[in-house]
Amino acid sequence: MTARELRAFCLDFNEAVEEFPFGPETSVFKVLGKMFALSALDAAPLTVNLKCDPDLAVQLRAEHAAVVPGWHMNKRHWNTVTVAELPARLVRELVEDSYDLVVAGLPRADRLRLDRP
Repeated sequence: MTARELRAFCLDFNEAVEEFPFGPETSVFKVLGKMFALSALDAAPLTVNLKCDPDLAVQLRAEHAAVVPGWHMNKRHWNTVTVAELPARLVRELVEDSYDLVVAGLPRADRLRLDRP
């Protein structure tokens, strides 16, 4: 998965937006004001910080060297994923899981509006 593909995939979710609160080099993808992905899309290697269920986060870190505790994030709930070292399908699943976790924390009316009960 390329940086362009990662950006397009993140923006394909309902109400997803890209913001730059940490400067022009760091893309922050949010849904209704809540972050679900963070990446320096021009960096090499390409990495992305993604929210993750704490138990799954531990499992993913044990199974994949490309998944480590979230850099500058709550290490229990966030992973940093080196995109090129994982199959694109798995990266897409992890991004979608991150989005879903963030949406699950939104008020019910917002979840319903996003079509994610």
